[in-house]
Amino acid sequence: MTSSHETATPGKPTANSMRRALKRASNGVSLDVGEAAVLLQARGNDLADLVSTAGRVRDAGLEAAGRPGVITYSRKVFIPITRLCRDKCHYCTFATVPGKLRRAGHGMFLSPDEILEIARRGAELGCKEALFTLGDRPEDRWPEAREWLDAHGYDDTLAYVRAMSVRVLEETGLLPHLNPGVMSWTDLQRLKPVAPSMGMMLETTATRLWSEPGGPHYGSPDKDPAVRLRVLEDAGRSNVPFTTGILIGIGETYEERAESLFAIRKVAREYHGVQEVIVQNFRAKPDTAMRGMPDAELDELAAAIAVARVVLGPAARIQAPPNLVDAEYALMLEAGIDDWGGVSPLTPDHVNPERPWPQIDELARRTAESGFSLRERLTIYPEYVRRGEPWLDPRLLPHVTALADPETGLAREDAVVEGRPWQEPDEVFVATGRTDLHRTVDTTGRTGDRRSDFDDAYGDWDAVREKSAAVGVPERLDGDVRTALAQASDDPAKLTDDQALTLFHADGAALDALTRIADDIRRDTVGDEVTYVVTRNINFTNVCYTGCRFCAFAQRRTDADAYTLSLSQVADRAEQAWEVGATEVCMQGGIHPDLPGTAYFDIARAVKESVPGMHVHAFSPMEVVNGATRTGMSIREWLAAAKEAGLDSIPGTAAEILDDEVRWILTKGKLPTATWVEVIKTAHELGLRSSSTMMYGHVDQPHHWLAHLRLLAEIQQETGGFTEFVTLPFIHTNAPIYLAGVARPGPTMRDNRAVTAMARLLLHGHIPNIQTSWVKLGADGAAEMLRSGANDLGGTLMEETISRMAGSSYGSHRSIRELEGIAEAAGRPARQRTTTYGQVPAERIATGLASDGHLPELLPLAEAGPSAPHAGHAATAPSSE
Repeated sequence: MTSSHETATPGKPTANSMRRALKRASNGVSLDVGEAAVLLQARGNDLADLVSTAGRVRDAGLEAAGRPGVITYSRKVFIPITRLCRDKCHYCTFATVPGKLRRAGHGMFLSPDEILEIARRGAELGCKEALFTLGDRPEDRWPEAREWLDAHGYDDTLAYVRAMSVRVLEETGLLPHLNPGVMSWTDLQRLKPVAPSMGMMLETTATRLWSEPGGPHYGSPDKDPAVRLRVLEDAGRSNVPFTTGILIGIGETYEERAESLFAIRKVAREYHGVQEVIVQNFRAKPDTAMRGMPDAELDELAAAIAVARVVLGPAARIQAPPNLVDAEYALMLEAGIDDWGGVSPLTPDHVNPERPWPQIDELARRTAESGFSLRERLTIYPEYVRRGEPWLDPRLLPHVTALADPETGLAREDAVVEGRPWQEPDEVFVATGRTDLHRTVDTTGRTGDRRSDFDDAYGDWDAVREKSAAVGVPERLDGDVRTALAQASDDPAKLTDDQALTLFHADGAALDALTRIADDIRRDTVGDEVTYVVTRNINFTNVCYTGCRFCAFAQRRTDADAYTLSLSQVADRAEQAWEVGATEVCMQGGIHPDLPGTAYFDIARAVKESVPGMHVHAFSPMEVVNGATRTGMSIREWLAAAKEAGLDSIPGTAAEILDDEVRWILTKGKLPTATWVEVIKTAHELGLRSSSTMMYGHVDQPHHWLAHLRLLAEIQQETGGFTEFVTLPFIHTNAPIYLAGVARPGPTMRDNRAVTAMARLLLHGHIPNIQTSWVKLGADGAAEMLRSGANDLGGTLMEETISRMAGSSYGSHRSIRELEGIAEAAGRPARQRTTTYGQVPAERIATGLASDGHLPELLPLAEAGPSAPHAGHAATAPSSE
């Protein structure tokens, strides 16, 4: 090591700043970026002090994990599924071009036989990991890649990766670890059922290295740091055990290197999904644009590892590839690594082919010389093996448990690596748990105010609070209310954004004037009739691990209030509803990890077989994506199949607020805005109409409401597929985000009136029907919304658990006469409608009226809740959807 007593030069830390940073690190004080950048430059005695501190931190983490002194590695095979890539990284020799592949006698992709041959030979040598490495979306750049995929029946590269992952699981028993580069949220959903872990190097957060000509990532769309950070976040939201890391020595400054580590730490703390961090040193390669760049020195690598350990903490798993450290195994162990990564007894490191893997026996010997023992792990780290759901998909559970030590989560020494069926869990539709919750939620209530994994299921609450604070408190606008009201009355379509925001803030006499204008427009648009539908809600399961922070409905499968209905129970409830006059069943459920993607078809089919005339209004966009990704189908293919199975329309729920800034506060893992829009538009194109919704009154602000409604109007102008817009006030009482002190206690009555009125104005000419929710607002609150621009009361429901679990106090069903009474209170007549606002057959109307007064005994149901006057309380509430 070189001496640390050197004269300070520009950009080099002073001796005092180094001593101070070393002392703070040694004392366990949290470092800032500047201090970390100083420590990255530690050399000589300073480096010795730094690695000593880092080693202690690592040792404490291993002790806490129950494996003191154990360094891990994964025995793997490297499967380069394709070397084509749309990016042009200036240091890469892995990526090539179609012409070179042809001249070498290779295909554009490895064939299935080639992939399986590598995997089989690896299994024979005791390997347990199949590392799939490939270039980013080559079909977007190379026509030859697109032609190969088309010829072999794959929509894209990731579809081929998914298919080959299943075959490797079934035919060899190796566990896939997928490194396909940048993935969307939807990509992660469709790959999670076939791979216990995935990964993508962050490399650096230095945007200039990507954006400026001459930078190592210039011309590579997938190397935008913002895009790569989004992948890390989406992986965390999706509960995917994820490997990432930094590449040092590619032109970044020490401060930029430190910023990259802090960015990884932020994602790891918020989502708990970063299973390991690789600290990799740049090695120049011939025939690349960066062949003249000096290699990152090993002292520099050791300092980066040590700083990563100090910054990321004892629980982090930090890796240095052993084939890139020359003979400095001891130095890297001293610096704080606890893992050597994947080592192959069969295949080369195709990314660094000039650097062969060490023999595993040699690696064990070198590790032992430093006082540690070497143990094999699986591609999914032990912590996630032991956690199980939601980090490990049930389809992969048999494959992982066959290879994992049940005590440690590491690889079993006596494991037999052999293929096992990749299949849906058995007995999915067996009735379990509290299947009478739809009734008893109104009598005995819920067991507790939160699910059992409250502290873990939703990510890091401190990070959520920080994001919520960043959304900000809205400023009162001093806009001209009179001018805005005049414009609203004259032509609401011409309201500017500033005028709309002014009206969203209206109060007192201005609010009264606003609701009168909205009510007049309602009368001109749809007349005075208040519509409703005779429907039954059927929530077929509340088991869900998505992590929506506003939802009090979702339960772990082991929670006292958890339940799943059988197919026969779903069909029976639909038949009962038909017997009392229903024309529709509305069916939604949690994202149950055991639920196969085809289960939704079974549910729709079961209802249609039992009651052919029943309209099936079912499956939120989140459920659609879940079904599509689990089956490997496109969203369009899945919706078409669902329609063929009996689906008639879909609820436009799972929208919450269509702004990802707000969505990522409200939910850990639900679909992003763009995907929601894609599902809705695709459904409309296929002739499946939908409702539209907005849940408000939590961490959102009026400018979010405005943007949400503008987006819905744009979609409707394009597709014409929305039947109505439903206002969903947030019900706070049992909502995790409220219990954690992040969300406000729902909207006020002023908010409810303003949102309803503005929905009528901003959607005028687009969506004619505005629905209010008696479940969330009670009879009096709903009547007030009918005077503020709404024209629809939703349905009789017959059962409702989502809002009730959240704390709504207005019961789970209303009779026809009760709904007509709400309309009467608003001074309006009422009319029963179909789901799509058509005329109801006389027979259905007569059947409903004949059984209306006997509904609780016929179904049976709990008595309806009180029609409590709406005050600030329930107004407050909304719920999930």
